[in-house]
This record gives sequence, C-alpha cells and structure tokens, in this order.
Amino acid sequence: MDWGQLLLAAGAGLVGGTMNALAGGGSFATLPALIALGLPANIANATSNFALLPGAGASAWGFRDELAPVAGLSVWLLAGITFVAGLAGSMLLVLTPSDMFDVIIPWLLLFALAVMLFGRRAADWLHARVTIGRRSLIGAQSLLGVYGGYFGGGVGLMTTAIYGLLANIQPRELFAVRTLMLAIANLAAAIVFVAFAMVDWRACLPMLAGAAIGGWAGAIVGKRMSPALVRAWTLLVTAGTTLVFFLRAYG
Repeated sequence: MDWGQLLLAAGAGLVGGTMNALAGGGSFATLPALIALGLPANIANATSNFALLPGAGASAWGFRDELAPVAGLSVWLLAGITFVAGLAGSMLLVLTPSDMFDVIIPWLLLFALAVMLFGRRAADWLHARVTIGRRSLIGAQSLLGVYGGYFGGGVGLMTTAIYGLLANIQPRELFAVRTLMLAIANLAAAIVFVAFAMVDWRACLPMLAGAAIGGWAGAIVGKRMSPALVRAWTLLVTAGTTLVFFLRAYG
C-alpha cells in the first residue's frame, strides 16, 4: 500500500470510530473505503469489523460509568448473549456467498429507519397496552448479536431503534450499553474472521489505529451532545446509509 492508500484507510477508520461512538454506522465509512482499495466484499467486511474493534472498545471504556441494567436485565447477561450470537453470525458469514448480504442489508436498514422515525410513538402506544418482558429483549439482543457478527453495518443504529421500541429508552441514554454490545459483537466476529484468515492486515492496521482514536474522541464528544442532536444525527446517518445500500444493491 502507498501513502495515499494508508491515509485513506486510517481516515476512514477515524471517521468510522467516531460514528460508532456517536450514533453507530461506522462500517459505512470503513467498508466503502476498503472496497475502494480493491478488497472483495467479504474480506472488506471482515477487515472492517476487526479494524473497528479497538475503537468500539475505547468508546465502551469511555462510557463505562454510564452502564446500567436495561429493562431489569444485567448488562453482562446481555453481553454474554451478544457474544454467543456474534459467533453464530460470523460463522454464518463464513459459510455464505459473499454477495448475498448485499441484497438483504438495505431492508434491515430500512426497518431501523422506520423504527427510529416512528419508534417513540410506537413505544408510547405499546407501553400503554402491554408490558415488554425480558424474553422479548433477550430475543431482540440475540438477533442483534447474530446480525452484528454477520455484517455489523448499522447494528448500532438498529440497537438504538429496537431498544427505544422495547424498553422506551432515548438514544442518548443508550450510548454506554450500545457501544459495549457493539464491541462484544465485533470481538466475537473478529475471533472467527481471524481463524478463517479473512482479515487483510495491510489495510486493517492503519484503519484500526484511526478507529481507536475516533472511538475515544467520539465518546468525549458524545457526553456533551444533547438528546435532540443525538437523535437528529442518528436519523441522518440511518437515512443516508439506507439510501446508499439500496443504490448499491439495486441501483
């Protein structure tokens, strides 16, 4: 890799790490950059996942004092569920043709956007009529873990949306638990991707360094952002990435 390619990888990692700390969706900065560098889609996905791992860990550490149970469930129980599900999802990617998730992902992101747009009203309507049990949240976290291990693109956004619907939690209150779950899903996937030699280390290492700095800086900035600004940023990122992936898959 020449200096221009190294800077592209590091810069994409910096942006991706910051995005993951603030609203999720960091892979939408790293994955296109890796594809632009000539990596196959499945190798780019695995490399992006590993590169964002330290940044997600740095963000989770920055928010550690804000961790609290979610709807009565221990954070560490949710973490264990996420790790096991992340292993399953990453194995699913290893066994799946590299282009299949290109068709599925836009619809998952569209679902996340719809829940973000209407989640507050839906949560109020839902909580006025039924009580969300622990099983619902455990099931949702299992699916999020599988998705995070399989592809991971927008999993932070989807976590924000689904937790808002099921547990009636605002985006700003989810920074700590969301970044921790993202880091754990990335860790589980990284174990599998390294074991199956799916990480391109030439592109991964500079991107990893940039993501670590971005994750740490994003955690600092995120603590000072208002809930309204976080929601606006989350909606903007979700809408933009949904459009990009629809154009990529069907354009």
